[in-house]
Amino acid sequence: MRELEYKLNSLPDAYFAFVHAITTYANKKRERYDAIMKFLDENPDTNPSDVTKFVAMQPDFFEDDVRNVDGVNQRIYN
Repeated sequence: MRELEYKLNSLPDAYFAFVHAITTYANKKRERYDAIMKFLDENPDTNPSDVTKFVAMQPDFFEDDVRNVDGVNQRIYN
């Protein structure tokens, strides 16, 4: 995880909340970590926005949603 943190902090305009969010996402599954590392390796001129977009496009992105109960995404109405 330290290598990922280093790479994320090395991006231009990286900020704490960005690094924290991406590492938290990557820490939940090895496949997530591997995908992000591969993305960073293949896109050396990337930026935090590109990484955030990449993560948001992952098929398992919404698995961590607090509204996701027992694998069923629940809508919350106000």
